[in-house]
Amino acid sequence: MDTMTDYSSEQIIGVFDEFVIPNYGRYPISLVKGEGSYVWDAEGRQYLDLFPGWGCNIIGYSPAPLVKAIQEQAAKLIHIPNTWYTEPQGLFAKFLSLHGFGKAFFCNSGAESIEGAIKLARLHTEEKRHKIITFENSFHGRTYAALTATAQPKYQEGVGPLIAGFRYAPFNDLNAVEELLDEETAAILIEPIQGEGGVNIPDDGFLQGLRDLADENGCLLIFDEVQTGMGRTGTWFGYQQWDVQPDIMTLAKGLAGGVACGAIMAKEEVAPSLRPGMHASTFGGNPLAMAAGLATGKMIEEENLLDNCLQRSAQFETFFNTLQQELPIIQEIRIKGMMIGIDLSIPSLPAVGKCMERGLLVNATHDTVLRLLPALNIKEEDVEKGCSIIAEVLHEMAEEI
Repeated sequence: MDTMTDYSSEQIIGVFDEFVIPNYGRYPISLVKGEGSYVWDAEGRQYLDLFPGWGCNIIGYSPAPLVKAIQEQAAKLIHIPNTWYTEPQGLFAKFLSLHGFGKAFFCNSGAESIEGAIKLARLHTEEKRHKIITFENSFHGRTYAALTATAQPKYQEGVGPLIAGFRYAPFNDLNAVEELLDEETAAILIEPIQGEGGVNIPDDGFLQGLRDLADENGCLLIFDEVQTGMGRTGTWFGYQQWDVQPDIMTLAKGLAGGVACGAIMAKEEVAPSLRPGMHASTFGGNPLAMAAGLATGKMIEEENLLDNCLQRSAQFETFFNTLQQELPIIQEIRIKGMMIGIDLSIPSLPAVGKCMERGLLVNATHDTVLRLLPALNIKEEDVEKGCSIIAEVLHEMAEEI
């Protein structure tokens, strides 16, 4: 394969060592090209990616409709301030509303969408209402309010003081939420499926119970759909899996197929509280990201990728359920669409390196969970290939115990 680069992975790593702040733990590989569910490094080695772009590349690498939309938009208008109207932003907002609900505010990332949603909840409710209830093992982002909402102490160490007004409840525990609710509560904020926390799926009735509690207590319900949105679970948005609509929904990751883009969707009666002058995003809603988002949505729709998501999800589930019977180290399989968690009785991180050696990219999270977020258009044969490598690796790890 023509890598189209003048630099080896080793040379690029040297540049990073000299000029880039080392806040990320990086693998010793420089990736230079992607197509479908595959990427190539500077040396020309191919990898099957079952965790493309940390879930952002929801329709794979360099899909033709997305590339075309970006190229055409870049030739016309890349950026313009939000003091003007643009066709791409209006049309993408309409698309999201028709497939979900409400009105849109656009930003650049998941953390930004969470910050805006928290601000909107406090603006919309009575002045005395400022408290936000979130959930243990959640992950909402790295900016200060989002970090405070993230109920995992390991991410908060050394950067205090945090933002006031946040309270934490165990996931799937309605009684704990009810005990935390009071007349100062502005909102309940939750991921419909906890992603970084280990692909934790809510119990039947839990999300509806939160909806009922919010309504009974005069506060808002916010769903963090940064990871579950844009078809990831097999429906356009995760809330549709349980038919429980929130008041506010946050989106990012796969929203624009890998282009930086975030959004807040708010019900008609809530949206006006984000009034002029109270919130903004310089790059949010820029024409390039909006064209990419619209192209992503249309590709999912026109190529029936929600159907493919469900078919490939069933394929993963069948394989891993069978594998679990063979391997006692597999504690639990948690799958909803193209969100897959394989919970092990041993640390999951070694599996990442072993898979990479075999040309497969996966993720480890929450100490023991092997996490996959495949593209919605992943092919049947690539699911089979990836599963076979994972099985080989987990068998090897089991033998090493």
